[in-house]
Amino acid sequence: MPALRELRDRRRVAPRALPPLRYDPGEEASSPRERYVAADEYRVEREWRRYEGTAQRDLFRELRGRFLRRHPPAVPGAVLEVGSGPGRFSPLIGDRDHPRVLFDLSDRMLHRAAETLDGAEPGERSVPTEFVRGDATRLPFRDDRFSGVVALGNVVGFGGERASTILQELVRCASPDGGIVVLEFAVGAGERAEYLHRLPPGAVRRLLRSPVRALHPRVHLQPFRPFAPVEKANPSEFQRWSLAQIESRLADHRLEVIERLAVAPCLGADPERAAGVQQDPVAWSHLLELEEAVGREPERLRRASALLIAARRTPRQSKGMIK
Repeated sequence: MPALRELRDRRRVAPRALPPLRYDPGEEASSPRERYVAADEYRVEREWRRYEGTAQRDLFRELRGRFLRRHPPAVPGAVLEVGSGPGRFSPLIGDRDHPRVLFDLSDRMLHRAAETLDGAEPGERSVPTEFVRGDATRLPFRDDRFSGVVALGNVVGFGGERASTILQELVRCASPDGGIVVLEFAVGAGERAEYLHRLPPGAVRRLLRSPVRALHPRVHLQPFRPFAPVEKANPSEFQRWSLAQIESRLADHRLEVIERLAVAPCLGADPERAAGVQQDPVAWSHLLELEEAVGREPERLRRASALLIAARRTPRQSKGMIK
């Protein structure tokens, strides 16, 4: 694909203002996959802004970024990001010793990802990067090639009926000698910490200036409130897996789980209080730590809206073992 080859050789992209958003309702007649492949500037901007513009979105972004930083590749080789989109998390993936490969269905998303990397910090910008367009059900890479494989944004679930195939492809590409696989799954409707939600925003901000070890038990003074079950999606286009289903499939692929994290079970569903906390750097830092501590609890994992998992492909695994 010539356009993508041009991206690989480009050094800098001139800064530009955000384009005006355009949306054609008629596009809804096509499937989600078809709309994504043909993404226009509106869809690219909408995807970028999922993690920008409000304290709640910043919370979601920072928790994912911290998770990625905790699980860098531990063996030599390039790192693959599948479903890179506009490159929101791509600067955090790979380093000089671990070149990155960004893979996506959409040309437009990959072009924006290149611009994102051109505007990143010098160290992040200098990582050798290749851009490849294609379908995650047929990754065009040899077995065992990558030291790390990253798929955020529920890439597996958006495969619908092909979700299991996508997971198999992701694992196939990871090194069997300790390759790290970082995945995100949509699980359910999520929940919120009722104790924090009942406090006025200012009180929540002041409370979160306390040490996290003191905050952790207080959050549980009242039960967490689960939200109403989400409507069932068309299984041919979107799938949610429960924690039990996810862990069963990871075990099938002989992936050793390193960390599981429910994303923002405390204030993730409470934009007003998240905004108040963000005004205080100390409280915001403690909130991030608290969300991670609470998000690792088994009950929070089962009731998560979004679940992050880091796993290691074990040396015992071989191609024939993948189901």
